[in-house]
Amino acid sequence: MNGIATSQQVTATAILLACYAAVILFFVVRGALRINSMADYAVGSVRFSPVAVGLSLAASMTSAATFIINPGFVAINGLSAMLSFGVVMPIASMASLVVFTKGFRKHGQTVKAHTLAQWIGTRFQSRGLTRYFGWLSLLLITFIVLICVGLTQVLSNALNAPPLPVLVGVVVFIFGYMMFGGANSMVYTNTIQACLKLLVALVLLTSGYEHFSQGVHGFVDRLGAIDPALTHANNPGSYLFRDYFEIVFCQVVIGIAIVCQPHLITKSLLLDNEKDVNRYLTTAVLVLTVFFSVVFVGLYARLAFPGLVLNGQELKMDKIMSAYVVREFPVYMGVLIIMGLISAGISTLESLIQSLSSTITADIIKPLLPSTAFGGAGGFGREILLNRVVIAALGAIAIWLSYDQFVNAKLSVAIFAQTGVYAYFAAAFVPISFGIFLRDAPRVAVAAASVTALLVHFAIYFGRLTPYMQAPVRNPGVSAAIAIVASVAVGGALYLARRQAAEPLAGELHEAPTGQPLPIREGSRTTVARTL
Repeated sequence: MNGIATSQQVTATAILLACYAAVILFFVVRGALRINSMADYAVGSVRFSPVAVGLSLAASMTSAATFIINPGFVAINGLSAMLSFGVVMPIASMASLVVFTKGFRKHGQTVKAHTLAQWIGTRFQSRGLTRYFGWLSLLLITFIVLICVGLTQVLSNALNAPPLPVLVGVVVFIFGYMMFGGANSMVYTNTIQACLKLLVALVLLTSGYEHFSQGVHGFVDRLGAIDPALTHANNPGSYLFRDYFEIVFCQVVIGIAIVCQPHLITKSLLLDNEKDVNRYLTTAVLVLTVFFSVVFVGLYARLAFPGLVLNGQELKMDKIMSAYVVREFPVYMGVLIIMGLISAGISTLESLIQSLSSTITADIIKPLLPSTAFGGAGGFGREILLNRVVIAALGAIAIWLSYDQFVNAKLSVAIFAQTGVYAYFAAAFVPISFGIFLRDAPRVAVAAASVTALLVHFAIYFGRLTPYMQAPVRNPGVSAAIAIVASVAVGGALYLARRQAAEPLAGELHEAPTGQPLPIREGSRTTVARTL
């Protein structure tokens, strides 16, 4: 597919990339100068406005998947994919974000948690849970791969360059500067990226206005002339949008749980004051509404490429959006949009690198080393050096897995990414939700629920269980949604059983003839019930 861009587009893209890189590096250096500990790297040492943090969250929550990959699903599957990715999942995820944020931040500030694994471990007073979720976070590497592939697709088309050198350049640059900046520089760069993405989103959404010259019905009729299945709310011929169970139920469950990712829910820990939370959430939700709407542009792309063919070659799903931009826009506008698409990927990739490297360093490697390894005057320097080595290793793994997806991807890299990412937040959903909303949730309940989610998700997906898993391309959303429901059922049953077992003991306690309370052991804590 190389050769799409003109020489003018290639030159303009290269110049703007150089300018973009210079601006990013400026803010990286500025943020790095204020890092004095791993805590500063993980959650920042600079006070940011709630609007800036809200923009950073919106930028992190809508990645290359939203701007580059998912519009390809919409182009191929039509309104059914639009309903799923552009309406149902966004509404569920934004509602969940609002509900979860305040409770999570309150506990995170109290215990000074720097990673999601630490938050869960301290909430349930279990080092085992901290280490478990530290190792589980390695599943998020699949999301890093999705973003690297999406960025490479856009840049290789815009620069008429082969994928491998572009991929290596993208990884070396982004992973390289993230070794130094951390949360301080990330909020600066995410804010810039969010503003650019907002501008580009509006340009993209208005780019197909001529298709509405005969109104909405005329637009739908044009889609129907290409393929009647594009105009239906469900698409029985697709692999992911066959019925309302996949389109609505599964996406509601996934949308609710999707905020349980370390690079998303921990963003609220960057806020200094509780009063800033509402402004932070308002900013995030308003901007996210625009960002999630970009998947609609997939319908414009289908009208531009009715047969999904360009220059005599079939357009693969992951290349549809970049091909649309390069072909449909003049040089200056096309380059601006390419920068926006790149920002969509980089903003989330930065957050993933920062949160994942912090988790691996603090929650996986440090517990395996002697306590004196990071003590003394040089302890901070050794910990930062370890974190940089972790980032370099992640970069090497990202190149290897991303290139494999160019060669061996099934339908889309999104399927590969969803299999891993959905497993992670399915396993994290009950520990986070119970930790926020149930003060007396026992450790055994959340641990069993988390393991249940993993086992059910992978058993259904790789075991091809249920009729939904019989197609050549399996939908990870189905297995993850069922896993989350099973996880909640197991966790809820154990929680209720524990409470029922504790009630008789509490009654006996209050009736003790001496009037003295007896200790009741709950998890790793011993509490004392007071006599009334």
